[in-house]
Amino acid sequence: MVFHKSVSLLSKLRSGAVQQPGLRNSVRWLQVQTSSDVDLHSQLKELIPEQQERLKKLKSEHGKVQLGNITVDMVLGGMRGMTGLLWETSLLDAEEGIRFRGLSIPECQKLLPAAKPAGEPLPEGLLWLLLTGKVPTKEQVDALSKELRDRAIVPDHVYKTIDALPVTAHPMTQFATGVMALQVQSEFQKAYEKGIHKSKYWEPTYEDSLNLIAQLPIVASYVYRRIYKNGQVIPMDDSLDYGANFAHMLGFNDPGMLELMRLYVTIHSDHEGGNVSAHTGHLVASALSDPYLSFAAALNGLAGPLHGLANQEVLLWIKSVVADCGENVSKENLKEYVWKTLNSGKVVPGYGHGVLRNTDPRYTCQREFALKHLPNDPLFKMVSNLYEVVPPILLELGKVKNPWPNVDAHSGVLLNYYGLTEARFYTVLFGVSRSIGICSQLIWDRALGLALERPKSVTMEWLENYVKKSA
Repeated sequence: MVFHKSVSLLSKLRSGAVQQPGLRNSVRWLQVQTSSDVDLHSQLKELIPEQQERLKKLKSEHGKVQLGNITVDMVLGGMRGMTGLLWETSLLDAEEGIRFRGLSIPECQKLLPAAKPAGEPLPEGLLWLLLTGKVPTKEQVDALSKELRDRAIVPDHVYKTIDALPVTAHPMTQFATGVMALQVQSEFQKAYEKGIHKSKYWEPTYEDSLNLIAQLPIVASYVYRRIYKNGQVIPMDDSLDYGANFAHMLGFNDPGMLELMRLYVTIHSDHEGGNVSAHTGHLVASALSDPYLSFAAALNGLAGPLHGLANQEVLLWIKSVVADCGENVSKENLKEYVWKTLNSGKVVPGYGHGVLRNTDPRYTCQREFALKHLPNDPLFKMVSNLYEVVPPILLELGKVKNPWPNVDAHSGVLLNYYGLTEARFYTVLFGVSRSIGICSQLIWDRALGLALERPKSVTMEWLENYVKKSA
């Protein structure tokens, strides 16, 4: 069927240096890790001077090279399609999907260390990859996992701040409030007030970022247990890795759920720099706001229904299909329901993307997970049927550039299967995951000395006059 044509071909695994054709120069330092050093901070201290020189050379030799033309459509359309940000940790291709430091999701699943043989990649491994551009060893990932557990200490005032909110407040409101409460411990703020040299900005930023990444699952699980489980908090387990510990603190210990959380955090971690949450974090950080302030701002962008809140809306919509049509709805009746949704002025949640023009690889890997772990789940079967029904309808509609499913079209069904049924909480899971990408890039922002972000804005009158002069 037509929708199968959209599934990107899985990239072949390359040995030695892993490079994407056409991007060799940009990922030339991406290679399988050979160093025996298990300390991530030491790795960065070695890499940063080389990348600083690389940026300096790029600016001095090619700073005047034009990257394209700006159209009125771009200005009026939310800067869509403009090339205007440096984002080292990942790159999104409209046809192929996301690559983390040059590696596709299937390659990450094959190369990054896992908790068990043939298991899903550990998020700590992706954090190492995003920061260094190198695939870590299992020993290095285990050391980083332990370091994150050691950093995972949340002060009492954070819980008290969250408790000051009504328990009915949206989980994202409570989560972002907790992050802001963590800010009082910012090492960057302390160092800046003491007069740290700008060449050292990256070091307290590194400390804040790793502390924040470590603390977020605790804050998120506290919010979840406060809202849905009568405040019965589950402490961290020192024997578990990052993703598994997050699932454990939420209250889920099924081995399948632990694997799902490892996969979920990994694939939601980064999606280049132009999306609302990543761009917001980068923008706020460009003013030298510390990682806590920057990430809290990113979370507020993620909470919007056109961004991270969409994963909540997908499951609610699928359940409405079941409620109205039953679990065993025929494809013909399913088509009628989709048309009913569209004709009412709504969108089909989980379909379409601002950049992608094929099925999201993050959807594909979640589908593969479902086929392996829950092939007979009724809601998964519904998702599969929607995969066949929705794209042809959207193509027939003729107004949609990308009729294919995105990451949000699948994640809720997987979480629901393992018992995390509270859809309003799903965006918090997204937020915890996104910290890995945003904070990794923020460390490099400070290491490379990237400038304050300040694009030029114009009025409609200015545009009208400019167009007249250009005619």
